[in-house]
Amino acid sequence: MYAIIETGGKQYRVSEGDVVTVEKLEINEGDAVEFNRVLLVVKEGETTFGQPVVTGAKVTGKVLLQGKGKKILVFKYKAKSNYRKRQGHRQPFTRVVIEKIEA
Repeated sequence: MYAIIETGGKQYRVSEGDVVTVEKLEINEGDAVEFNRVLLVVKEGETTFGQPVVTGAKVTGKVLLQGKGKKILVFKYKAKSNYRKRQGHRQPFTRVVIEKIEA
């Protein structure tokens, strides 16, 4: 059994027991999280599509970690004008373990 959920403007394929890294959620570590935007559920070969979401379906999980990704460097440069600008960025994320899929 698996489902496709939407959170943070992205879609994720999840099964029970999966650990997924999603865009940062404003929830403390160890708390439960519920995803209501379930787009598709596959259960024992039977597929249920949402229009746009599956009614009555939800995916519950538990927040494992709030963290930041690896640093990336953003470098801006303009030729012949001596313009150079360097900036770093670390994208925040939330790591969630999927506990239950209800459809």
